[in-house]
Amino acid sequence: MKIGVPKEIKTNENRVGVTPAGVEALVSAGHQLFVETGAGLGSGFSDESYVEAGAVIMRTADGVWKIADMIIKVKEPIAVEWPRMKKNQVIFTYFHFAADKKLTEAHLKSGAICIAYETVELENHELPLLTPMSEVAGRLATQEGAKYLEKLYGGRGVLLGGVTGVPPAKVVVLGGGIVGYNAAEVALGMGASVTILDNSLPRLRHLHEVMPRARGVFSNRANILKEIRDADLVVGAILIPGAAAPKLIRREDLALMKQGSVLVDVAVDQGGCIETIHATTHQDPVYTVDGIIHYGVANMPGAVPRTSTLALTNATLPYALLLANKGWKLALAENEALLKGLNVVYGNVTYKAVADAFGMEYIPPEKFIGPEKEIEDFLSIQ
Repeated sequence: MKIGVPKEIKTNENRVGVTPAGVEALVSAGHQLFVETGAGLGSGFSDESYVEAGAVIMRTADGVWKIADMIIKVKEPIAVEWPRMKKNQVIFTYFHFAADKKLTEAHLKSGAICIAYETVELENHELPLLTPMSEVAGRLATQEGAKYLEKLYGGRGVLLGGVTGVPPAKVVVLGGGIVGYNAAEVALGMGASVTILDNSLPRLRHLHEVMPRARGVFSNRANILKEIRDADLVVGAILIPGAAAPKLIRREDLALMKQGSVLVDVAVDQGGCIETIHATTHQDPVYTVDGIIHYGVANMPGAVPRTSTLALTNATLPYALLLANKGWKLALAENEALLKGLNVVYGNVTYKAVADAFGMEYIPPEKFIGPEKEIEDFLSIQ
């Protein structure tokens, strides 16, 4: 299979879809890799390192997209990349379709096969391709929140861990999943007072066992309002796989919070769990609403691309090999977790949460992994 790795062009996105070690593994399996020049520089990987791994360096993104049967990326193709997508081309990346109707419509129009990292799901409900970036984003959420609490950035001038005789800052984490756990772990490590809200009692019990210094509180509207009143930093860490995040903090709720406190919404990729959040960039990461600082960078792990790229390739490479070795239909037929990653194919939405987000027709992904004749017959009826 011909596999393309274009350079990421989203603002301040320095990650790359595959490391040189990943390229070497794919080439060893008999595949051809085409990497856009400079694609790995932001993560510390030179063109020469890709050549040594067996890749062909392409001078333009157009060249990569044109030659590739499968594209491996980090972030969703943005508008300037949409004309490069081809019918029957496999695109393997983070998409977060439910947060962006125009993005979804563009991929439906392309006729491409879109397999989303964020909805690949194991039998135990683990999201193996989202987990490494959730770990990075959770840790960064606290790190960035602590920075913007500094007076220099308009914050309350509070040190997260306090000092002798001065109490620490209060950190409230909405959601006790991978992002929330990592955000809380870093906050505790910095000496903060930490409260985690989640609506799963088993999860709260588990968090108490592994993180006894953090307070676990059942998540409901009343408890959220109570906890954010005296919070210095609130981390939004809500995830409903493939679907838009629920709005847990409303515009009017900001009036309850302390001036200069910070909101970091890691769920911004899925529309955000804070009503007043909108996507920002690493170049211009924060804005203020009603005296509350909002941090809404949609590609947080891009701030630490070396760590993020290595962690991402560790997770995605086995699935990329499966897709390349067997072809996407057989790979999905044999791997139920990967099948759940199929979001868009041949102009159809095959992930229910995405279809529901925009009132579109949902077609079960199983319809597209059978014999070619059956698929053609099915499509002719649609």
